[in-house]
Amino acid sequence: MASHRAHFRFSQRAARTTEQPIGYLMAAALEQPGLISLAAGLVDYPTLPSDEARALFDELLAPGPDAKAAMQYGTTEGFAALRHAILDHLAALDGLTPEQLNASADDLVITTGSQQLLCLLTDVLVDPGDIVITEWPSYFVYTGVLRTAGATVRCVDMDDQGMRPDDLERVLADIAHRGELTKVKIVYVCDYHQNPTGLTLSRERRPAILDIVRRYSAEHRILLIEDAAYRELTFAGPQLPSIRTFDTTNEYVALLQTFSKPFAPGLKTGYGLLPRDLVEPVALLKGNHDFGSANLSQHLLLRAMRQGIYQRHVRLLCGHYGTKAAAMTDALRDTLGDYHPGQTRWTMPAGGLYVWLTLPEGTDTGRSGALFSRAIAEGVLYVPGEYCYNADPTRRAPTNQMRLSFGTARLDEIREGIARLARAVKSF
Repeated sequence: MASHRAHFRFSQRAARTTEQPIGYLMAAALEQPGLISLAAGLVDYPTLPSDEARALFDELLAPGPDAKAAMQYGTTEGFAALRHAILDHLAALDGLTPEQLNASADDLVITTGSQQLLCLLTDVLVDPGDIVITEWPSYFVYTGVLRTAGATVRCVDMDDQGMRPDDLERVLADIAHRGELTKVKIVYVCDYHQNPTGLTLSRERRPAILDIVRRYSAEHRILLIEDAAYRELTFAGPQLPSIRTFDTTNEYVALLQTFSKPFAPGLKTGYGLLPRDLVEPVALLKGNHDFGSANLSQHLLLRAMRQGIYQRHVRLLCGHYGTKAAAMTDALRDTLGDYHPGQTRWTMPAGGLYVWLTLPEGTDTGRSGALFSRAIAEGVLYVPGEYCYNADPTRRAPTNQMRLSFGTARLDEIREGIARLARAVKSF
C-alpha cells in the first residue's frame, strides 16, 4: 500500500520570507578558490580580537562568583552593568552625559546583534499593509525583514549628504494626500557610512529629518530608527552627533548600535536606546524569542569596555579600514577613472566597509546579467545594486550600480579585484 506524506501548511509570514541574496554570494566565494570577494561585508579576519578575548575569558571564568553569574541565564533586557556602561559610552560619543542625553539604562535593550532589534521593532509596530519609509537604496537585509512583515515600503532619495529631507517631506506629503498617513509606522535611516553606499547623513540634515518625522506624527508617533551600526568605524572627517541627540524628549528615535562591526561579530551582541514606552513591548516580544541574549558574551564585553580593550580595538580598526578604503578608491580611479567620465562614479566613504559604484546608464549589474557572469569569470565578486532597492510601488530601481566591500580582502586583493572588475566592465 503506497504511503502518502501530507505537506505542511506554512503561514503567510513564512510564504513572504525569501532567501537573503548575501547567502548565495557568500556560498559562491567559498566554492570558487581564487575568487576575490568584494561582496560580503564581514569584519576583517586578521583584526578579530581572539587573543584579547581568550585573556578575557580566562579571567572571567576563573573560579568564583563572576564565572557562575556569566554562565547563568541573564535578563531579557540585558546585563544591567553592561547597559550602564553602554549608556555612558553612547553619551560620550555625543560629548554628553547621560543626563544631558535624557536617557537611562532602563531605556536600553541588549539584543542578539542589532539585526534582532530591527526585527523586534518592526514586529512591535508593523502590521501587514503598514508603511515603512527607507532610503533609496537601503540595507538589503532589513529589506527582507520588511517583506516578511508584509510592509509596504516607500523610499526617499539620497545624495552625497545622505537622505534628502525635501524628498522625505515629499513622500510623507504624498502618503498624507492618499489618506494613508496613519499607516506610516517607521522611518529607517542608516546614517553613518551607510550600507550599501558608504554615505553619511550630514550634520545639518540630522535635526531636519527628525523635525519632519515629528511634524507628520500628528495622529500617532512615527518611529525614526537610527541604524548606527558603522558609527564607530569613522576613519576620516568629523565625529557627527547622533540624531538621537536632537530628540531631547526621548520620544521619536531608536538609536541602534552593535559590538559586531567595531569588535567581534561572533559575540553577536547589539543594543538599542529606545523611547521609554517602547522598551516594555520590545522586551515582552524578545522574551518570547529567547529570554535574553547570550549572557556570557555580555559579561565579556563589559570587561573589555572597563579595561579599555574595546576602545583600543576600535582605534585599530579605524586606521585599518581607512587604509583599505583608500586602496579601493585609488584602484577605482586608476582603472575606471577614464571610463565614461561623469557617468562612472563611486562614493568616497569616511568610515564603514563599503564603496558604491555607479556605471553608465544601460549597464546591467544584476545577478542574471552578463556583467555579473563576466566578473565571476574574471575572478571577482560584487553585490548587485538591485538587491539594495526596496520594492517601492512608485519607483523603478536602477540597474547600473553595485556595492563593493573592502572588509575582508587584503590590500593586494583589493587592487587585483578592482583590476579584474574593470576588465569585466570594459569588456562591455
